[in-house]
Amino acid sequence: MELTINRARLKERLMRLAEIGKLGDTGVCRLALSKEDRQAVGLVKSWFEEAGLAARIDHFGNLIGRMEGRNPEAPVLMMGSHIDSQPYGGRFDGTVGVLGALEAAQTMRERGLVPETPIEIVSFCDEEGCRFNKGLFGVRGILGRLEEGELERTDKNGVTRRQALIEFGCDPERFGESVYKPGSIGAYLEMHIEQGPVLEALGQPVGIVTGIAGPLWLTVTLTGVAGHAGSVPMRMRKDALVGAARIILALREIASRDPDAPTVGTVGSVKVFPDSRNIIPERVELTIDLRDIDLDRRNRLEAELMEAIRRTAEECGFDVRVREDTNRPPRYCAAWIKEAMRRNARRMGLEPPELMSGPFHDALEMSYACDYGMIFVRCREGISHSPREFAAMDDIALGAELLYRTAVDMARAAGEPYPAASRSDA
Repeated sequence: MELTINRARLKERLMRLAEIGKLGDTGVCRLALSKEDRQAVGLVKSWFEEAGLAARIDHFGNLIGRMEGRNPEAPVLMMGSHIDSQPYGGRFDGTVGVLGALEAAQTMRERGLVPETPIEIVSFCDEEGCRFNKGLFGVRGILGRLEEGELERTDKNGVTRRQALIEFGCDPERFGESVYKPGSIGAYLEMHIEQGPVLEALGQPVGIVTGIAGPLWLTVTLTGVAGHAGSVPMRMRKDALVGAARIILALREIASRDPDAPTVGTVGSVKVFPDSRNIIPERVELTIDLRDIDLDRRNRLEAELMEAIRRTAEECGFDVRVREDTNRPPRYCAAWIKEAMRRNARRMGLEPPELMSGPFHDALEMSYACDYGMIFVRCREGISHSPREFAAMDDIALGAELLYRTAVDMARAAGEPYPAASRSDA
């Protein structure tokens, strides 16, 4: 089909951004509030300004570009995602959402379309959460949903989030200036790679998201007794790593029990102390990630998991501590926004399937402030959070076109929204 958005420009920006924090040929390491992140934010800010947006970096580290509407006091239509990455990440996670939204806004301006409502494009700070073990920071910040102690969280080098924000150019003492008033955001749109295999299995380039599974993040610390690996009899050991192994297996069994359910459970990080080959592990800290679109089922499985942790500690003689890092219920996309996406997809000759999101996104938090909708783009083999992550440019361009047309529809832009000029030759 003929595209309205500029495919070549979108591709060029995606590839340029991928050079910042590049790992090997296709990987990216751009941790939140790092020097690489700051360089990337500066580059994207220059593109915001090139597109005619009023760009700023707020005190939460969010990059925001504003396009005024005919009614500047109306609640904004917000679009965006994030550009921070996992430590061993890929080129498309988050970035297609930010740059796709920028392309949508820039195309509106170039076509002389004036939205009724203001439009803001946002690159949210620290969606991933891998540096300070707590994600969705920037989006929770603008909604006044930060939790106590978040600024004192440290990374692996002992740097606090507060210190990282200050080095980034933000002022935590002025957070209040960057919080949005209730009702000031009218709706939120986000485009993202699927990070799963469903669209590829269906042979579809894009999909419409129905909702986001609720993530539960726990950190479990088991404390046993250290000892010499060569002298303490097996029956007398209180090996904390053995207890951790039992919990990991229990999580897998619990999350896998119903093969028809979308439940997933993961232990993604394990820290062992004192971390020596000839010392029995005294303390182990492990992270647990449990997700489901059905909150009642997730709560039942959480209760089973907590019982397995308690039983393991009791039978092995460990001290155990469980910290809850994140607990969010599933959140469902607005029916009227899904209908706007269907309507505009049909105009494009597409019939996108509708599917849930297992991964969380900035949209999860935005759902507490306004109606939201999401567009998924096909992801090869469902691989993400890896240098092997890949989405075809043709699919990304179709997603950006659908995002553009949906935004024009929702913002009630005046003018001729869908001329047939083709820019798909790059």
